[in-house]
Amino acid sequence: MTTEPDKIELSEHELREIAGYAADCARRALSIFEENLPDDTRPRDAIDAADMFAGGGRRTAALRQSGWAAYRAAQEAASPAAVDAARAASHAAGAAYLHPKASAHQVKHILGAAAHAARAEELAAGEDQRVAAETLEWARHHAPASVTAVLSRLPAAPPGGGRVGEFIRDLDAALRA
Repeated sequence: MTTEPDKIELSEHELREIAGYAADCARRALSIFEENLPDDTRPRDAIDAADMFAGGGRRTAALRQSGWAAYRAAQEAASPAAVDAARAASHAAGAAYLHPKASAHQVKHILGAAAHAARAEELAAGEDQRVAAETLEWARHHAPASVTAVLSRLPAAPPGGGRVGEFIRDLDAALRA
């Protein structure tokens, strides 16, 4: 039986590009959250923190905390679309903490922001699947080379996760093709 390696190569440059990509994906759905909770800046703060890291900033406790704060904002949002928009922002900040582990779970860290943004936009459009497909297509076309390179070192996205998990698997397969 062949076993997968425990670790993958992951450069700082790749990590920064992945975080920037995740921030760009999450930003697409940010207005959905802000329309529902205009005074809550936690998702925007998480996206901004991911952008700062992508631009050369340090991985700090504040960056990690901004991701958790966006996650808490998702738990407090009343609209399902706003929930997924905040989760996209949380994933953007969390992308800076991708582990160099050869685990399918890491695929969620790379593509989670895009998948949650697609779900937020789909929900905001009354479950219009074409909207999600357009968002995922945008995410595929805007993925930097680092995203594809790191995905190629990981096992395919894992099963489960409902509609967001389906989006992660679809985007993963499209980026690997």
